[in-house]
Order: sequence, then C-alpha cells, then structure tokens
Amino acid sequence: MDNQQQSEAWLSAAECAQRIGLSVRALRHYERHGLVTPRRTDKQWRLYGPEDITRLNEVLALKGLGLSLSSIAALLRGHTTDLGRTLTLQDDALRAARGRAERGLALIEALRSKITAGIPVSIDDLTRLAKETKMTDSTNDTVAWRRYEQNRPRTEVAIDTSLYDDYAGYYRLEEGQFYVVSHRDGRIFTRVVGQSDIEIFPESPTLFFMKVLPVQVSFVRDPDGVVRSLVHHQNGAEIPARRVDAEPVRQAEEQLQKRIRDKVAAPDSEAILRRTIAEHMRGEPDFDNMAPPLAALAREQKDTVRAMLDAAGPLQALTFKGVGQAGFDVYHVRFENAEMEWGFALADDGKLGGLYLRPWP
Repeated sequence: MDNQQQSEAWLSAAECAQRIGLSVRALRHYERHGLVTPRRTDKQWRLYGPEDITRLNEVLALKGLGLSLSSIAALLRGHTTDLGRTLTLQDDALRAARGRAERGLALIEALRSKITAGIPVSIDDLTRLAKETKMTDSTNDTVAWRRYEQNRPRTEVAIDTSLYDDYAGYYRLEEGQFYVVSHRDGRIFTRVVGQSDIEIFPESPTLFFMKVLPVQVSFVRDPDGVVRSLVHHQNGAEIPARRVDAEPVRQAEEQLQKRIRDKVAAPDSEAILRRTIAEHMRGEPDFDNMAPPLAALAREQKDTVRAMLDAAGPLQALTFKGVGQAGFDVYHVRFENAEMEWGFALADDGKLGGLYLRPWP
C-alpha cells in the first residue's frame, strides 16, 4: 500500500512531462530558471510532487499570457504555490481567449455575409479581424498579471505609525469617487464616501493591504517627500487618486445623504438599468461603459449572470426602491420566473462604477 501511495504522490520527469504535455527538456529548462525544484532520489532522479505540479500550472498559465520565463521567475520568486490563485489566473486567461474567439468568429461571419452580398470589405473590417484573432491581448494580459499579483498572500510588517499622519486625508479617485484615509489608536483605515471604514495593514512603509479583500493601497510621495496621491489596486486595475481638500468631500457626503433621505434616483436611472439588464441577457455587457474594477468583475461573472437571467425569464417590471448607503440606486426587478434586487452606481464620468444583483429579500 505504501509503495502504491508513493508512486501516486510522486512522478518521474518522464511521467510528469507526459501527463502535462511537456517535454522533459522543458522541465529541465524551467528548473534552470528556478521555477521548479523537484525532489531527488539517492540516484539523483528527479521526482515531481503535487506542489511541483501546482507550480508548473502557475508557470504555464503565465507563459500562456505571453510572459517570459525570466519575468515569471521574478514574479514567483519568494512566493509559495497557491492553487486557488493559479485557478483564478487560468480562468481569466481562458475566458479572455474564449471572448476573443467568439468576437473573431462573429467578425468572420459578418465578413462572409458581406462577400456573399457583394459588399466590399474595408481596411477597418480587416484590421478589426486581425486585432480580435491575434493570439494575445496586451490589455487583458496586463490585467491578468495585476490580478495575479494582487491576489498573492501578503505579510504584515511593523512600521512607524507616525507615518499615518502623512497618509491621512482626502483623495479623489480618477473615476471621481472620494476616498478617505483616517487613523486612530495606531491603526489606519480607508473608505469610499458612503461606505464603511476598512482597516489596511502595512507590508512596507508605503504599501498597505486589506485582509478582507484582495485590495492594496500604495501611497506616493512627491520629490519633496509630501504624500499628494495614492493608488488603489483591485481586480487588476490600478486607480490613482490625488489629494483634495476636505470641503468637496463633505459636500459629496451631504449630497449622498440627501439622496438617500429623499430617495432621489440618478438621472435616467431606470433607462440605464433596463439597458444594463438587456446587455447581460444577451451576454454582451458594455465593458467600455464600466469603471475598470467593475469591468474586470463583469468579464469574470458574465456567463454566470447570463445563466441566472436565462432561468429568470423575460423582464416584466422595475420598481425604484431608494438609494443605498453607498449611493447605489436600488430596484425591485421582476422577471417571469424570479424576483431580484438590482443596484447600480454611476461614476463621475457617467460610466457604471458599481453593479450588483441578488434574489429579492
């Protein structure tokens, strides 16, 4: 029994290569780059265990995004293997590839229809086809890389808490939302106007992380040493925010509380939600009309949301219920086979800054 368990737990180089679809030469190449460190027998034969296989999955997922082995080695150096993080990265890469394939096939079909109808094919048609059918997309690759980095385990370190005086204050995110940094009792917190404080923890004197979410906040000092900006890292996005005075933040909070108290919806609120629901029903969310963090989540959850809406059936009615604490317009949405609560918030540029749906309470 022990021998059988041992043979299942460890694979020789040849067995590992065959099962994964690599060559033994590739395994040795990865080993030379420090990407895997297989166990050795007394006779110096290499053996690959579950942790090695997980690390190889990480390497192949990152390699599939077009990253060089030296870049992968730099990213993974000092970090233990994490199957959950690897699955997230692979899921992102496969969904992005599937999306490109679907868009490419749709373009091909449209071009065939043009040719059949005798309509000339334009340069714009051909360049769009080339863009959609190329093997990699640098934007998606960058987002996937960032999400991988943002989801890795973080380690809290001790720093001089007097630095918190430099960081505390009011900031405005690039998308328009106000961001508040505060500290008390040797702890530091962040929040978006309308939301609750979330504690952040230092992993360096300028980089902090949340324990409840895969989110980081980095503070940026000017050449003169003054902190005048920060960067919010979430869902593959890096959103800069510049320091602002307290007054516009106070006004924004007052306006939000008035909207909540008076139940005032955003302009064209119902039309925006109807359009958003229709896009998700078609499986074609307008990612360009979303803030980057929301677009990343929407891409990830697109198929799940569409499946929910397919089961819910045709849309029948929307009823505005009020404004939530975070500034979301909240609706009771009735479908033929289900009732849901939908909420959304707009960024200053008019794009969707937040969106959620759940079963009606």
